[in-house]
Amino acid sequence: MAWRGLAAEFLQVPPVTRAYTAACILTTTAVQLEILSPFQLYFNPHLVFRRLQIWRLVTNFLFFGPLGFSFFFNMLFVFRYCRMLEEGSFRGRKADFVFMFLFGGALMTLLGLLGSLFFLGQALMAMLVYVWSRRSPQVRVNFFGLTFQAPFLPWALMGFSLLLGNSILVDLLGIAVGHIYYFLEDVFPNQPGGKRLLLTPGFLKLLLDAREEDPNYLPLPEEQPGAHLPPQH
Repeated sequence: MAWRGLAAEFLQVPPVTRAYTAACILTTTAVQLEILSPFQLYFNPHLVFRRLQIWRLVTNFLFFGPLGFSFFFNMLFVFRYCRMLEEGSFRGRKADFVFMFLFGGALMTLLGLLGSLFFLGQALMAMLVYVWSRRSPQVRVNFFGLTFQAPFLPWALMGFSLLLGNSILVDLLGIAVGHIYYFLEDVFPNQPGGKRLLLTPGFLKLLLDAREEDPNYLPLPEEQPGAHLPPQH
């Protein structure tokens, strides 16, 4: 019964958050069961462009390492802040949210080439946290007993990675890409002479966003409710 409750609750999660979290968990489970190997998932430009192993452009964002504290910690933050973004500033804008993933992923991949980074899931998580924190500057968060304003959270996460002995290069990459997105989307359009440079492609909106009804639209008689029923005498 507990599993049914968890499954029902998970189905209530917004679709993009649900899909990305599930993909990360399934990928890690497959590696743990030795169905897949990390060597099949990491980003390698030679294998992508010479051997056409295109899936590596995606799978390197889905693997957060073997099951353990680091994996569950990252999954908790991915799920929490991805969900808060999708239910908050991206509410009703699924296409824009997916486009943020695509923009961030593409930029991280290009910049990751310079640092020879093989897995970028943690960078994507840092980007999500950064964008949420800049859009929620007055929110106070609790991080292992420390309470501070939301904009400090990405830096606290980077410090925590450093304490665990991990490279902070991935976190810095995520913060940098998150700041670029935030600047182009939230800051520059509101500057004198500024405009929106990140425009979500129309096919994404057509595919993912529900079409808004025109309040002035008057349906034809045959489209009106009950129009197909014969008149009653």
